[in-house]
Amino acid sequence: MQPWFLYIIENKYQHYYTGICKDLSKRFAQHQSSGPLCAKALRGKGPLKMIYAVSLVDHSDALKMELWVKKLTKAKKIQLISGKLACPFDVKLASLVTL
Repeated sequence: MQPWFLYIIENKYQHYYTGICKDLSKRFAQHQSSGPLCAKALRGKGPLKMIYAVSLVDHSDALKMELWVKKLTKAKKIQLISGKLACPFDVKLASLVTL
């Protein structure tokens, strides 16, 4: 079974966008393109920077974690990204080197 990813992207205004996908590098490229597959919230707001990504076992866990992250304040998201906030889900940090 292919893992799902939850990611957080920062735009040029230091705003965060949270999403989930199966192919992290492909989805990030779609966001960077500002084309039809780019999230409207990110269009024209580049350069974009992937600042956090984790892999999850299945789609259900990815959706649950996405909802949890979206409810966090920006301060709490910063703590999550820096590892100071414990994540209640079984996650593995994804490599951002190839993005």
